[in-house]
Amino acid sequence: IEEAPSPFISEATRKAMGEQAVALAKAVKYQSAGTVEFVVGKDQSFYFLEMNTRLQVEHPVTECITGLDLVEQMIRVAAGEPLAFGQADVQRRGWAMECRINAEDPFRGFLPSTGRLVRYQPPPATMEAALPVPEGGGVRVDTGVYEGGEIPMYYDSMIAKLIVHGLDRDDAIARMRAALNAFVIRGISSNIPFQAALLAHPKFVAGDFNTGFIAEQYPKGFSADRVPHDKPDFLVALAAAVKRRSLERAAGLTGQLRGHEMEIRDDFVVVLHAEDGSRTQTAAHVRREGPLYDVEVNGRAHVMRLHGSLRDVALRGELDEQPFCAQIERDGLDYRISHNGLSVVARVMSPRAAQLYELMPVKAPPDLSRFLLSPMPGLLVDVAVQPGQKVMAGEKLAVIEAMKMENILVAQQDGVVARVVASKGESLAVDQVILEFEA
Repeated sequence: IEEAPSPFISEATRKAMGEQAVALAKAVKYQSAGTVEFVVGKDQSFYFLEMNTRLQVEHPVTECITGLDLVEQMIRVAAGEPLAFGQADVQRRGWAMECRINAEDPFRGFLPSTGRLVRYQPPPATMEAALPVPEGGGVRVDTGVYEGGEIPMYYDSMIAKLIVHGLDRDDAIARMRAALNAFVIRGISSNIPFQAALLAHPKFVAGDFNTGFIAEQYPKGFSADRVPHDKPDFLVALAAAVKRRSLERAAGLTGQLRGHEMEIRDDFVVVLHAEDGSRTQTAAHVRREGPLYDVEVNGRAHVMRLHGSLRDVALRGELDEQPFCAQIERDGLDYRISHNGLSVVARVMSPRAAQLYELMPVKAPPDLSRFLLSPMPGLLVDVAVQPGQKVMAGEKLAVIEAMKMENILVAQQDGVVARVVASKGESLAVDQVILEFEA
C-alpha cells in the first residue's frame, strides 16, 4: 500500500528530502523522471536507500495529489522540452492511496498464485490516467488483464493497481475499503483480503506503523476469519436476508404440487464455520416488507435493502440506510461472505435443522503429514532427495520457481523418503504431491 502525502514526516523533513533528491540527480546529471528512496527513523532522521532512474509503480499517488501527469512530463523532457512549471508551482491537494493487487495467496504466506481469471470485475472507475482528477476524489484502476485471461508463472505477480483520491486520509481509506470490497477476482488467489484487513486495522488508520508492522501484528500469519469487524452482526444479517431472498425465488416457481407449496418462515439460524472446524450458531428473524428486509440478530433490529440479482458476487445494498458492497457466493449448502477483510462460511438453516446439525460431529481433516505438497503453483526445478534416503528436519527437499521467486521446501521433521511422485521440470498445481515419506 502506498500513500501520499506521508502521515508521518514533517514539512521540514519533506523539504530536506526533496533537496537531497535534487542534489543527487544534479550530481549524476540525470534528466528524466526518477525516484529517490529514503528510510526514515522515529526522530525524522532519514537515510539514502536507493535511486530508481524511472517511474515507480506508485507514481499515480503523486499524480493524484499534484494534478501532474508524470508520464507526459517524462516524455516531454525526453523530447528536449523544459518543464513548464517550477517547484513552487507544485501544490498538494487531498490524499491518495494505491493498493497493488497481486496474484498472491495471503493465507499461504503470500506465495504466487497462477491460473485463469475466471471472474475479473474491478470496481467502477471514476478517474483515469492522463485525465484531470475530479474535485471530489475518485477511484482509478490501472491494469492490463481481463476476465478469461491467464496469470502465468513467468512474470511479476502484480495484476492491477487500485488508486483512490480523497479529501483527507480518512476519506481515502474509506474509499479504498469500499473499492476493495467491490473488486472481484476468482480463479486465482489475490492479496485483496489482506489489504482490506490492513486498511481496517486501528493502528494503520491512526498512521501508527513502521517497517515491522506486518510481522508485529500478524506473527502467526493472516487468517480472514479472525479479522475484527466494526459491525459484527452484519455478515450474519446478510446471510439470513440472502437466504430469505433465495427461498422467495424458489417459492415463486411454477408447477409446485398443490397443497405442498413451499412455505417461507421468518426464523432462521446462521451457522458460522471457523477454519479450525468449530461452529457457532446465531438466531436470525427475517421479515419482508416490500423491498426491505427487517432482520433481527442478537436482539438488535436492522433494515436491509438488497440490489442486483442473486448471481452477483459483489452484492450492493444498504444496511440501516448505510450503503455497502460485500462479496457473497453460494458453495453447496453454504455461503462464503467477505467484507472489510473478514471472510466467513455461513450455513443458514431452520431452527430444527440447526438443532440436529449441532449433534453431528466435526469431521477431522485428513492427516497429510506423510506427504510433501506443493504450497503454490510453479515449476519444479529441483528434487534434492531420492527414495530410501534419510532426511533431517530442515533439510532441503525440493525447489519450486514461479513469478521470479524460488521457494525452497524443507523437511519439517526427520524421516525416510518412500517415493518421489513429481518429476523435475514438471508444472505443479497447489497441493500437488511431490514426494511421500515412510509411515
